[in-house]
Amino acid sequence: MSDASSSFADRVARLRDIRAAEPEAIGAALASRVRRPLLEGDGRLFIVAADHTARGALGVRGDSLAMSDRGELLRRLVVALERPGVDGVLGTPDILEDLALLGALDGKVVVGSMNRGGLQGATFEMDDRFTAYSSQGIVDAGFDFAKLLMRINLEDAGTATTIEATARAVSESAALHLPIMLEPFVSNWVDGRIVNDLSTQAVIKSVAIASGLGESTAYSWLKLPVVDDMERVMAATTLPTLLLGGDPAENPDETYAKWGAALAQPGVRGLTVGRTLLYPSDDDVVAAVDTAAGLVHSTVPAQAQNA
Repeated sequence: MSDASSSFADRVARLRDIRAAEPEAIGAALASRVRRPLLEGDGRLFIVAADHTARGALGVRGDSLAMSDRGELLRRLVVALERPGVDGVLGTPDILEDLALLGALDGKVVVGSMNRGGLQGATFEMDDRFTAYSSQGIVDAGFDFAKLLMRINLEDAGTATTIEATARAVSESAALHLPIMLEPFVSNWVDGRIVNDLSTQAVIKSVAIASGLGESTAYSWLKLPVVDDMERVMAATTLPTLLLGGDPAENPDETYAKWGAALAQPGVRGLTVGRTLLYPSDDDVVAAVDTAAGLVHSTVPAQAQNA
């Protein structure tokens, strides 16, 4: 084990001690966090996503338990958050509170993930009720943004509960002046598992449904996959949009090229990416994060070279 790895392992051990003996330290860390405006400089955002594990999605490519080591996940997140051009992080309370105790959230946009109830592979996967943050809980924690997943399956009655809860969350967030990021998909059961429809037509349909939810959309954002014909997708909404990275299965260069093209579309404000960058195929987190940051923020490559 390298000195750096050993040092971080010590920090993780300290987290365990704090959680057992000093739980009030979590609230103190959140209260003392240094905040920043949501948008700065070029008005674009690069957010690292880390809410996959809470729905039981631990796999990366062929390794079904790649994200199961919490200390290693936290180490990779801290590395990513220290890179130039990384604006913030998205996670559930367990992840964000650990990062707060590690001092990794200062000066970052923090996005609280709201719903992880539709566990991957469960018979009730479409009943995606909220099991993490509420809008009020995100505000109380001093965070900056809410995020929810809304999968639309016309053949599964669980979708009705999901849509109703999503609309309520949008209304509650708007009343609190809390930006909320909606991640909509048209989804289907295929051979006993849920598969998201990534056709242009399906994504446009999901955009239309998500955009109409809630009593006010003043604080609504979208989080959308990069699919064919993003020009038509972005023509379907005026809501500010962040692109999601998806599962890390493609050639990295091809993935970056698709992101770059999609980022040029009107209304696209940046990227929200997780596993693709935290667990890249060559295991070089710094290089992957710097490449993505350079796509979002044009000034980042020179900064990264000097960092």
